[in-house]
Amino acid sequence: MSSDRIRVFIVDDHPLVREWLGNLLRLENDLEVSGEASEPATALAAMTAAPPDVAVVDLSLKRGSGLELIKEIQAHLPDTRALVLSMHEEIGDVERALRAGARGYVMKRESTSQIVAAIRQVHAGRVYADASVLAQLAARMIGRPAQDPARAAETLSDRELDVFRRLGEGHTTRRIADDLGVSQKTVQTYCARIKEKFGLGDGTELVQAAIRGCQSKKA
Repeated sequence: MSSDRIRVFIVDDHPLVREWLGNLLRLENDLEVSGEASEPATALAAMTAAPPDVAVVDLSLKRGSGLELIKEIQAHLPDTRALVLSMHEEIGDVERALRAGARGYVMKRESTSQIVAAIRQVHAGRVYADASVLAQLAARMIGRPAQDPARAAETLSDRELDVFRRLGEGHTTRRIADDLGVSQKTVQTYCARIKEKFGLGDGTELVQAAIRGCQSKKA
């Protein structure tokens, strides 16, 4: 393989996505797949051993957090640029990813040509996002107030949001703890903070709110 190719590492917990994206990138003369992983710990170990130029990371991983992985890449692999490839289309998710250190954000519904272009642009040191996403980010940056209930989740930390979403997907606190590699008590602490921020009375209300949030994003 040519040494001047852009080395890309893929992090996604769906084998079909990894296979599809890997095959797509191998069709490009200037790109090569340096590795792949389904969870953050494995990905970080592999990338530390052989740093790629670009890491394509899904935010929603079954074991661990894509956002936390991006922060680790930012902290320990300064020459590796992170690009998010996600099903989440909320502008708040884009903001969180960019704050974590991502250099670009691509929705999985976008065309294959956009994904390839995003990798090249991020590798070149530029930030990539769809034009409509950039417009929304600009509108928020100029100070437009946005405190409606639909955006209450933006008050949550990255880890609290991850726990909230997993609750909405029907996961128990024990499973969430196992998937995130933390204690069940830690997850319960996150739940308590979420209830306080949302003004919820008990665990039942929390789960109901999480399910509604999950359903609204699928609608």
